[in-house]
Amino acid sequence: MTMRTITIDKAPLSVGEEITLRGWLYSKRSSGKIIFLQLRDGTGVIQGVLTEPDAPKLFAAADRLTRETSLIVTGTVREDRRAPSGCELQLIDFTVVHEPTAPFPIDLTEHTPGFLMDHRHLWMRTGRQVPILRIRDAVFRAVRSFFYEHGFVATEAPILTGTSVEGTTTLFTVDYFGEDAYLGQSGQLYLEATAMALGKVYWIGPVFRAEKSKTRKHLTEFWMAEAEMAYCDHTENLHLQEKLVAYIVEAVVQERREELALLKRDVDRLVEEVSLPFPRVDYAAAIELLQNNGHEISFGDDFGAPHEAFLGDHFGKPVFIERLPTSMKPFYMKRDPADPARVLAADLIAPEGYGELIGGSQRADSLEELHSQLAENHLSPEPYEWYLDLRRYGSVPHSGFGLGVARMIAWICGVPHIRETIPFARQINRLYP
Repeated sequence: MTMRTITIDKAPLSVGEEITLRGWLYSKRSSGKIIFLQLRDGTGVIQGVLTEPDAPKLFAAADRLTRETSLIVTGTVREDRRAPSGCELQLIDFTVVHEPTAPFPIDLTEHTPGFLMDHRHLWMRTGRQVPILRIRDAVFRAVRSFFYEHGFVATEAPILTGTSVEGTTTLFTVDYFGEDAYLGQSGQLYLEATAMALGKVYWIGPVFRAEKSKTRKHLTEFWMAEAEMAYCDHTENLHLQEKLVAYIVEAVVQERREELALLKRDVDRLVEEVSLPFPRVDYAAAIELLQNNGHEISFGDDFGAPHEAFLGDHFGKPVFIERLPTSMKPFYMKRDPADPARVLAADLIAPEGYGELIGGSQRADSLEELHSQLAENHLSPEPYEWYLDLRRYGSVPHSGFGLGVARMIAWICGVPHIRETIPFARQINRLYP
């Protein structure tokens, strides 16, 4: 009879059964005539146990195995309440699929971040990297589910563009058949066009920023979840953003509690942080609050990491900083009717020092506004003629936002640097692997 092949995460449902697993040797140790093999398959880790008196030849073969040998093993699942999974595998037999040709370069001791990033293609197999990447998967699925449940249509934006969204100093320029093109900084302008056709749209895609930043919160290539909504004002925009963030956290906690436990994440704190509503603080009030607590900052200044960390800790949950100065924001945002020196925009600052999660705004919806604001920003209207068309033909009040997926994952996981939240990080000093 052929034994049933399962994955390690299903082993607790198979106690008492003989099963087959396909995976890799993560580590091993021996205690006299007993050898313990830690086996992994991407869904989890399980301990396989083999005793020498029961199978001396198999025991000797197991004793020669090296780390990351790929294996197909058979055995009986036994209950073991001491094990993280609640069970272990009494090994009956195994087949070596491939034996490494050299010692695995990443042992289970401390390594420098640079060494680990140089070996990212192998590092991702180890320790907490697997739970982080599984949580990443859950975050992407939660984003898509939220937008589907709220009537949004998934769409796409081009990677190659002819115009700037966030500023010409942060563009990667490429040769496009003899003329300059740029790697997209955001899908927003294109989503605005699509929203005028479909009402409510979103996309999840890669964006590129040529900022020479080395902080723990920046990558040069990262993924954004962006949304645009026709007939939506600034207030409605904020309501949707906070519901999205709470939805993502609650979905991940429900689906990936085991992975969060492996990361030693305080789940109760995380759930408490996303209780709605999130605080809304006027930019001027936020500046005053920072000044009163010893921070050197003036009206018109952008927030740095210490300012964001203070604001997140002060409120103990994500906080919207709204009505920001026009000097801090791109040309397309709608001016605040009560103060034209500010825009109907908000940044959502995460707690625990994770910085800005979301940037969003109501968009300027008249042709006159856009013409004026392009001129103020010293931008030629010619490359934006197609974008100006959106205000010539049936313009309506509309709003949108962009969620930085890597920062969201870093906050949920409680990891200190977002380079761990993406399979292969691109930073100013890293293009390989």
